[in-house]
Amino acid sequence: MATRQRTTRQGGAVKDALGVAGGFRSAQDVYALLRADGARVGLSTVYRHLQSLVDVGVVDVIHTPEGETTYRYCGEAAQAHHHHLVCRQCGRTQEIEGRVVERWAATVAQEHGYTDVDHTVELFGTCTACAG
Repeated sequence: MATRQRTTRQGGAVKDALGVAGGFRSAQDVYALLRADGARVGLSTVYRHLQSLVDVGVVDVIHTPEGETTYRYCGEAAQAHHHHLVCRQCGRTQEIEGRVVERWAATVAQEHGYTDVDHTVELFGTCTACAG
């Protein structure tokens, strides 16, 4: 469940930059966007605010196949369980439902006697704009 977050100027700037960037972006990408706009913010501050946004449930975080941690502003949608289809080249992201995955996860958990199971599924590919 999301908790209330105290809003700061820098935190708002991080959230806005991530929202404008679209798709999943690294903390370094967000930092570069902020600095290009003239914001006086440190990289550690960007990381701290990104984690805070993840904690309150408005930002999703995934790890790319290369192991990089990336973030995407999803707003209220981040609080509802969903998956992503992500372009490897441009970072374009489509939120997708995974009903088959949800049923499979519940069945496997039940078969093995597990409860309170969570999962993450991210699909990576190349979007039509990058493929063309």
